[in-house]
Amino acid sequence: MLVRVMGWLLLIEGAFMLVPIATALYYGEEDLEAFLWAIAITVATGIVVTTCVRPRRFDMGKRCGFLLTAMVWVVFSAFGMIPFILSDININVSDAFFEAMSGFTTTGASVIDNNAALSHAVHMWRSLMQWIGGMGIILFTLAVLPMLNSSGGMQMFNAEVTGITHEKLRPRVSSTAKRLWLVYTLLTVLLGFLYWIGPMGAFDSLCHAFSTMSTGGFSTHADSIGAWNSLYIKIVTTVFMFIGGVNFALIFKLSTGHVRSVWQNETFRLYLMLILSVFVFFDVALLINSSVTTDWESLTIDPLFQIISIMSSTGYLVEGSENWGNAIFSVTLLLMFFGACAGSTSGGAKIDRALLLWKNSRNELYRCIYPNHILSVNSNGRTMSPELVNKVGVFLCLYVLVIVVGGIILSSMGLAVHQAFFSAFSCVSNTGLSTAETGSFAAVSDGGKWVLSLLMLTGRLEVFTVLVLFTPTFWSK
Repeated sequence: MLVRVMGWLLLIEGAFMLVPIATALYYGEEDLEAFLWAIAITVATGIVVTTCVRPRRFDMGKRCGFLLTAMVWVVFSAFGMIPFILSDININVSDAFFEAMSGFTTTGASVIDNNAALSHAVHMWRSLMQWIGGMGIILFTLAVLPMLNSSGGMQMFNAEVTGITHEKLRPRVSSTAKRLWLVYTLLTVLLGFLYWIGPMGAFDSLCHAFSTMSTGGFSTHADSIGAWNSLYIKIVTTVFMFIGGVNFALIFKLSTGHVRSVWQNETFRLYLMLILSVFVFFDVALLINSSVTTDWESLTIDPLFQIISIMSSTGYLVEGSENWGNAIFSVTLLLMFFGACAGSTSGGAKIDRALLLWKNSRNELYRCIYPNHILSVNSNGRTMSPELVNKVGVFLCLYVLVIVVGGIILSSMGLAVHQAFFSAFSCVSNTGLSTAETGSFAAVSDGGKWVLSLLMLTGRLEVFTVLVLFTPTFWSK
């Protein structure tokens, strides 16, 4: 059953490759041949698999859901890297797989130093990969293959969608997937239109709409958003990065007129409060730093842009932000760690977990004085079970452990210690920032790129879905 579903998914990926093929035809580019070979290999493999594999039954349990979810992202990246290998970029398999995994997981890390030299078709494929991965490959599959609704669909939904609890907008998980993708698509179209009526051309508008709405961060220019030097572009990008960091279930409720339910959501209010609090801190730090220019834009739009970009894990940077000082950099690391809201396209551990961790810690401090009191952890008017609260604590511990182990492995492969740990942290949080010394991830060894690819996948699927595959219990009947 897993193999057959994988064949269907390859056919879907092949269909997405028609977009860069159309782009190459429109611009008359030589990379057309690379994408034609890529789609031929992908579709042929999908047809062979779906034709030859005939499962006896179509039901999937929890373990099959975990395995399929993890496998899908690896297989999509493996076939998604084919255009990079066959095009004129001249990168090896390790680089190509890293670039594809970075795209699908919306990390935005890149091994390409001069992305301005890439063809339009390659730019379109990089941005489209991020858009597909932003809402989720499995979620898209559940929307277009309703038969999975009754054969492990909920297990796959829970394994891929980020968060502590997963809210269904409709009784059937396929209907929920369709509504989430509808909201996501409409917001992308609106963003692309707003870019287009500004200084961006049609092609740049579409690519940046894909990468911004997915909070991925790939750009068609080496200077990213700064290439247009436009306040309008910066404001529009800030607004939609903020939206990308909000739970899409809340956005759907807002679109149906349930405004009160959005404001009553504790996580959303915390999201707003954190942005405003950090904004004030950034402004104070900038005013104290005499080496930084403090005009009205650098004290208003630039800090907001930077804060929301990091929290949403988009990874766009304000020009000159590296000179803002160590205090701002330290807070930036904290924003990278927790990210934005669960159920969004952002990375990080999610502020939903930070909220539950704070409430549970507060209860434990209270029990030091009143040990016989029975206290519960509440979220949005519901009492969280002790098992769920315990899972949050375990998740955060494993999240940190994955970063530490990844940093140790990378440092053993030749990276400087601070580069190794920051690169691991950046990939697990799906932010994609690199250190000043490396510039891009091209300086990392081939082995290090495979490690970072695994870290990106682990961070995107929120640790448990990937780590459970490495336990003997998972494979024993």
